[in-house]
Amino acid sequence: MLNLRKKILVAIDGSPQSDKAAEEAVRLAAGNKSQFKSHIYAMLVLPNSPTSTYADFVPSAPVTETEQWDDLRRRIFYVIEKSASEHDIPLEMIVEYGEPAEKLIEFARREHIDVIAIGSSGKGFIQRRLKGSVSHRVASSAPCSVYIVRG
Repeated sequence: MLNLRKKILVAIDGSPQSDKAAEEAVRLAAGNKSQFKSHIYAMLVLPNSPTSTYADFVPSAPVTETEQWDDLRRRIFYVIEKSASEHDIPLEMIVEYGEPAEKLIEFARREHIDVIAIGSSGKGFIQRRLKGSVSHRVASSAPCSVYIVRG
């Protein structure tokens, strides 16, 4: 079997489930012992920034443009940055705005991703039926394999 480099997309949101998915993504990348290194893309999808209305005289800045962003970004991406650097895995961090499942699938198609690692929501049957889950929507529509990591 030819073992070439893999492009791995991992969904990051700062939760314990996404930290486990990050560790699994690094494990997948580090397990590739070919001369071609795998590459990890860590994607954080933030909700759409609130739209301003005529009543807003000074619309609020997106979270990525606030003073707290650097500290917040460091905490959210800490596990993936630490794990990737320990295993010498190339890492690209991406921050998008929008609906998480849509953005992950769109990026996977555009970049020809080989596998998406995503944490399980941990929602029960009723909550999943009412609200849906990002991991389920990604697994249903992704153009590649999806590795759902249990918390």
